[in-house]
Amino acid sequence: MRPFVFSVLAALALAGCTRPGSRPYQGYLEGEFVYVASPLAGRLEALAVAKGARVGAGAALFALERSAELAAQRQAADQLRAVRARLDDLRKGSRPSELATLEARLDQARAAAQLSKLDLDRQETLYQTRVISDSDHDRARLTHEKNLRALDELAAQIATAGLGGRTDAIAAAEADASAAEAALARADWNVTQKAQAAPRAALVYDTLYREGEFVAAGAPVVSLLPPENIKVRFFVPESEFAALKAGDRVQVAVTGRPALSARVSYLSPQPEYTPPVLYNRDNRSKLVFMVEAVFADAAAARDLHPGQPVDVALANP
Repeated sequence: MRPFVFSVLAALALAGCTRPGSRPYQGYLEGEFVYVASPLAGRLEALAVAKGARVGAGAALFALERSAELAAQRQAADQLRAVRARLDDLRKGSRPSELATLEARLDQARAAAQLSKLDLDRQETLYQTRVISDSDHDRARLTHEKNLRALDELAAQIATAGLGGRTDAIAAAEADASAAEAALARADWNVTQKAQAAPRAALVYDTLYREGEFVAAGAPVVSLLPPENIKVRFFVPESEFAALKAGDRVQVAVTGRPALSARVSYLSPQPEYTPPVLYNRDNRSKLVFMVEAVFADAAAARDLHPGQPVDVALANP
């Protein structure tokens, strides 16, 4: 007797909220499912939900085997560290010990230049008095000039050693570092895509694979039905279809539940069950048009299920 009482109450509630003289339209509940899949293929390693369970947004749904992706992630991370180390080395220039060696050689060259200058001065005095030959004088002069050139060379080497790598080499190393960062980001994305979570709170309507099965790339593993994706689909005769428009309020009666409020969201431009004859007046009376409506309160439709038959009536304006 209890279902009969609920049906009577629902009918009374529907009659009180609908337009006088209007009769309910027959329809059913329809769900727009969210199919959760991984863009990568792999063996289903863990299925964290069961069919019929309710999950919150962000809840883990399933995970695919990802050993290869984790290895690629480690490889990309190591390559990035190596490239960054080379870039830092180019920017630093020579090491302190190398600079110290050049400084010591510079001091030696400076001492050799001073010594050759003293020797050249003595050779100049002797050359003026014709004590030494022209060749001895030239040898002393050229030795001093050679030491001065060596001094300039070492000073230039020290300045260059403090500059680091050339601009073009640093730019190339920076480009390598950017490419390595992109490769690591791609590897991280591949790892995260092997495990999927619920995009919103929903009912786990079905699970399509079992643990251990191979899942192709893009193949749905879990289908979800968020309460806001449940809608009403009903059929309106051709004679009454023109009076409906998007946004109209309707009352939906479900057996065993109070009437629910909904709004028309879609009106089909094509008739259903069209007879294969010309549209004369008798045949037009058989035409019906599909109309869809969404519930004003998604939470109220939480325990409804696709396929349930409903009666829909236009609400009072």
